[in-house]
Amino acid sequence: MGGHEAVAISSRRVLVTGVAGFIGSHLAEALLDAGNEVVGVDAFVGFHGAEHKHRHLESLRPRRGFTFHELDLRHAPLEPALDGVDVVVHEAALAGLPTSWADVDSYVTCNITGTARLLEAARHAGVAKFVHASTSSVYGRDAVGDELQQTRPVSPYGVSKLAAEKLVMAYVELHDLPATVLRYFSIYGPRQRPDMAYQIFIEALADGRPITVFGDGHQSRSNTYVSDCVAATVAAIDGAQVGEVYNVGGGVTLELREAIELIARAIGVTPKVVHGPSRRGDQRVTSADFSKARDTFGYEPAVAPPEGLAAQVDWALAARMQDAA
Repeated sequence: MGGHEAVAISSRRVLVTGVAGFIGSHLAEALLDAGNEVVGVDAFVGFHGAEHKHRHLESLRPRRGFTFHELDLRHAPLEPALDGVDVVVHEAALAGLPTSWADVDSYVTCNITGTARLLEAARHAGVAKFVHASTSSVYGRDAVGDELQQTRPVSPYGVSKLAAEKLVMAYVELHDLPATVLRYFSIYGPRQRPDMAYQIFIEALADGRPITVFGDGHQSRSNTYVSDCVAATVAAIDGAQVGEVYNVGGGVTLELREAIELIARAIGVTPKVVHGPSRRGDQRVTSADFSKARDTFGYEPAVAPPEGLAAQVDWALAARMQDAA
């Protein structure tokens, strides 16, 4: 698969929260490939199936330099996981815009309380850098432009992630914590969560089932392939400025109907689409201006949607065959 080579940084001990998740597992692999030690943390909580996370973790467990702690950031002692850690990359979060309306308390405790406890532990551990993964959902229904656009989240998920950002910046201001925030835009690729749109579409098309599109299908996303997201995150460890926020996008904005066509083409089928009502909290348009990340730490996306979606299809179909065996 095309994309980025592992970014070489001096060997460090890096704590990755949410290490068994979609982005976290890819990030841990890239950090290990670059010669770092990785301390992985995950609690296997959420609405999206722990079996997928355990599978992601299988390839990491035997790797030299990798250690794992199963713990919940909301209440577990964090000092053992932070022992000797130089860098924290905080990927763990309870994700999903529409589902956040059904269980606001879980989003508050996972995304705000957990972040607050991790920040406090990182402060006491004296880490050299704290990179916080946030989301374009903090901008609201339309996320178009640079980091100066207004933040108007329209879901409890977006609100919780914006609150977590504010906590990070409070620690920068009050405790001189060397922290940076990255706002990811629509990450996709192999290992995408089973509740995310592209993975749902792949499974439906592979089964010959119709796809349900909520809304008119013209909603668009600034799709970011997972290897590009990882490359930006690794580069931000050394290159991002403390106390700053950076958009991380894919450079190509794609309408949902166009993405469905690309997925169907990769599978070799004709899609059957039915439309449902728009869902609360869904974004209409996202289009990232990531020039700040480009100018500051050299971020440049390398994988376009046709290539990236084909790679996700290949991975998903291979996983289906493995499950059926």
